[in-house]
Amino acid sequence: MIKKSFSYIGVVFLSFFSLLPTQFLYLISAFCYYILYYLVGYRKKVVRENLVNSFPEKSLEEIIIIEKRFFRYFADLTMEVIKMSSISEKEVLKRVKFKNLHLVEAHFNKGESVLACTGHYGNWEWGMLALGIHLSKTAYVIYKPLNNKIFDNWFLKMRSKYGNVCVPMRQTLRMLTSKKNEASMFCFASDQSPVQGEAHYWLNFLNQDTSALLGLEKIAMQTNRPIFYFKLTYLKRGYYEVECVPICPVPKETKEHEITDIHFKFLEQIINEEPSYWLWSHRRWKTKRQNAS
Repeated sequence: MIKKSFSYIGVVFLSFFSLLPTQFLYLISAFCYYILYYLVGYRKKVVRENLVNSFPEKSLEEIIIIEKRFFRYFADLTMEVIKMSSISEKEVLKRVKFKNLHLVEAHFNKGESVLACTGHYGNWEWGMLALGIHLSKTAYVIYKPLNNKIFDNWFLKMRSKYGNVCVPMRQTLRMLTSKKNEASMFCFASDQSPVQGEAHYWLNFLNQDTSALLGLEKIAMQTNRPIFYFKLTYLKRGYYEVECVPICPVPKETKEHEITDIHFKFLEQIINEEPSYWLWSHRRWKTKRQNAS
């Protein structure tokens, strides 16, 4: 009961906090960076380990530069996510621009559905908000529910405020079946780590043995829906571009695991170009091969 009460208080506080002007939130972000990095050291060990293992060719000095840039951006990202609670449609449209969305709409105009994938790179949350505004059909965004139901409901309300429908991971097939006669887009954040026991495919990603979710590939092979990658680019503080990149027009013509390899390679290329904006604080490689020596 006490935990539940604190959760409600937290949601109310964050909702009011989001009403502050965006530029003022960025001033707070600059202060939070020093707290997170120098005083608290939030997941600093995880971030350092992930960076060192992902870029073995880089010196410690280079790793620390990326690390600090990441924490600066992570503080900004935290404020931007909080801002979602009150951000207006006008401000979303000003801050997130789409490129080549007409390629997706061309399929909708023919009554066809598509699949989309992206990674936890840049502000994927604002990217999805803007998608809901721009897209002529419904975007069904696959997500992993939070354990805290109060905060999970708060996030769902924010994520769906401009037209998106959020679908829990385990209900994906059910929702897909119910919408099979409707032109739509199902969106996947495919760089998440499978839990131990559900890791059935491994690949080399950022110089590490990496388990991969196969949901996107399985659905693509079953439905033959073309796949787009949403490439998010950080333009400047608080401003982004999302490019819709076709990565697999005819899934049934691909070999087993080819789709998974394609979108992981694409994400890897994006990260290598500018590593500071990927979610390095995530324990991405906590799942290990059970038969590893």
